[in-house]
Amino acid sequence: MASLKDTKQFTQKLEDLVGELQNELANGDADFEKLVSLADEVSEYADGLAETFNNVNDTLMERLQEAKSGGSKSSGRQSGSKSENSKSEGSKATASAS
Repeated sequence: MASLKDTKQFTQKLEDLVGELQNELANGDADFEKLVSLADEVSEYADGLAETFNNVNDTLMERLQEAKSGGSKSSGRQSGSKSENSKSEGSKATASAS
């Protein structure tokens, strides 16, 4: 998963690509294949940037919900170990029945 630090690289690349688009359009002799290619690249980087912001937002919202509910990551671990205990108890029961 990309981080907020990665967004600086995404935004710099977007700025460079937009600059290239502006130069192509300003020349008056636009190469439409190049414009399409540049626009596709801009789209890809913009999607990556949006995905990164969405992931960060989701992570922050999950942590806020955990804080509101008084939960913590350790409670998640406990529930995981409880289910592991249930599985091992289930295995013991199956073995006893055999």
